[in-house]
Amino acid sequence: MEILRRRIERQIMGVTGMALGDIDYEHPSGDPGLFGPQSVCWRVHSDFTSMLCGGISSLMLQMLHPLALAGVWDHSNFRDDMLGRLRRTSQFIAATTFASTADAERLIDRVRRIHEEVVGTAPDGRPYAANDPDLLTWVHVAEVSRFLAAHLRYRNPELSGDDQDRYYAEVARIAEALGARDVPRTRGETDAYLEAMRPQLRFDARTAEVFRLLIGAPAPHPLARPLVALTMRAGVDLLPIWAAEMAHRNMPRWQRHTVRTGVHRLVPIMRWSVRNGASSRARRRVAGATTTAAGSPTEHDRT
Repeated sequence: MEILRRRIERQIMGVTGMALGDIDYEHPSGDPGLFGPQSVCWRVHSDFTSMLCGGISSLMLQMLHPLALAGVWDHSNFRDDMLGRLRRTSQFIAATTFASTADAERLIDRVRRIHEEVVGTAPDGRPYAANDPDLLTWVHVAEVSRFLAAHLRYRNPELSGDDQDRYYAEVARIAEALGARDVPRTRGETDAYLEAMRPQLRFDARTAEVFRLLIGAPAPHPLARPLVALTMRAGVDLLPIWAAEMAHRNMPRWQRHTVRTGVHRLVPIMRWSVRNGASSRARRRVAGATTTAAGSPTEHDRT
């Protein structure tokens, strides 16, 4: 069984930013990182299954903004390397949450430098820049709102309202470090922001192509194909209803039930398999233990 578990874990890690290396989550000993293990974002970001589903959904929602889409379309190789795009996004979230303070700040600085080069003109003639504070706020809110939605659906539907607000307040720190402004810090502010942004969103041929590529993203290994296919559908299901309707992807009730049942059945296997992800390593770092922990991890050490 241990051989099987490790094999599954390797395949799962191949979808994430852990496959890129570059981050040592176990050093320096005792460093809590930007947030520390008592933060709500450690809890929300620790569950691999919900984060994977939420991450897919966040990319779909982000691409409904014409200027966000233009930046990705013009300056990314996502059409040839969708898996690479997902891994890089995964690495940034994991590192800013769980890595040492120095590594988290290094990745934030790296992304800020990359954003300086991402400028251009959208098809409608409007200029865009990835370091535009308002655009950064959109990308952030689309992302973290889907992470929390996925956590509530697949990990902990009982997460208190106060803790949900704490989550938004915590992760606003990352958005502001990248240059975002007027970042929502509560559920109410986030809901109001998304509603206010709806008139600016579009679904056109290029958006449809991004959705097609995401939903058809290749698996890193044949064994991972069912996982990838299911999480892509779960990502669509996690979109706000109005966003799914805009993208012509609204699911009938029976299909939503099928997707959610499939994910819930997959969750125990995923949590059993993944024992040495970013949060597990980070907890060892904070505790001052840098060798692989013996036995099973705690319930929050699953990514």
